Amino acid sequence: MTTISSISELLSLSGSQFRIYDLGRRIDKISKETFNKIELNQLPYPFPTQSHACLAIVFWQKNSQQPFIWFIKLPLDERGLLNQGARNHYIAIIIEALGNNITDTPSEKQEELLKNNPYHFTPAQYKLAALNSIVNTELKREMSAHYDLFTQYISGDLGWNNWHNLGVQGINDFASKINEEDNAEQLTRSLNSLPDDVINPLCTALENQKLPLTLIEAILNKLQQTDLNDNTKSNLLRSLSSTSSHPLVITYINSLLEQDELLSINTLILIAGRLWDAFNDTDILLTYFEAIAKHNDAELFAEIFKDLVAIPTLRPKVFEVMRAPERSEALSSAIGYIFQTTTKG
Repeated sequence: MTTISSISELLSLSGSQFRIYDLGRRIDKISKETFNKIELNQLPYPFPTQSHACLAIVFWQKNSQQPFIWFIKLPLDERGLLNQGARNHYIAIIIEALGNNITDTPSEKQEELLKNNPYHFTPAQYKLAALNSIVNTELKREMSAHYDLFTQYISGDLGWNNWHNLGVQGINDFASKINEEDNAEQLTRSLNSLPDDVINPLCTALENQKLPLTLIEAILNKLQQTDLNDNTKSNLLRSLSSTSSHPLVITYINSLLEQDELLSINTLILIAGRLWDAFNDTDILLTYFEAIAKHNDAELFAEIFKDLVAIPTLRPKVFEVMRAPERSEALSSAIGYIFQTTTKG
């Protein structure tokens, strides 16, 4: 019997087509080539969340219209590499439960084995809705019945206060097609008319999409409005997550970090957790750490530091910031606390 040494191999041997998504921070697609290198420990996992890889494996047979989804949470080592023992254990569980027919509809007993294994996790409902829309869009499957109603609403035809019958799935369907049809243009025109009850779930859905320039500009302009509540501000900022490497977004985040008053802890956590792509600029990363250091909360600083240094693309930049000669006394003290606690540990 052939030994199956990777999830990719298991899926390929079953004759399945498949796609891989990270569900830890945002929803980010991982190419098959990258995932294969991750499984071979040739690359660290690109989107670690609390030392784990949180994956959605979407797979289907060529003659089937209905994809299956596995949600897998696998541990990473201190270098961000996949724990091979855990991955192999997961494969063994799948083979024991399903054998070679992984795309057959599982029996009740098989379903129980699949759901009760130690590597299964259940994503938050908003991520499930977003993933469903993203998969349907990418596989060119039909959108939910709620999509047409939301497109009617966003055009203004139903009246801005008539949002109560809108479905969350329809909002996510719209977001997943933000770069198709005229969805971005419609939203750009209507953004200032939407009530918070629509803006907030819509922004949560948009965090997984790269937005066109006109919509980025509209969101940044809205963020300048003085009558926004903190929750809506946070959600508007969150909507820029997958576009946070855009120069306009970097400029905006930098302006937030450089303001005189303390930036809220919730906003600082949001920027690290969702908009970390902005930190490809080392200068803004230094400004970010300075903004945290102003809070004089060494434990908070250490937690955010640990989170960011685990991201492979940021790791060298974080260490560069730690050595920056222009860092403030507050930042030097916060960095010193990390070394002290590491040495004691």
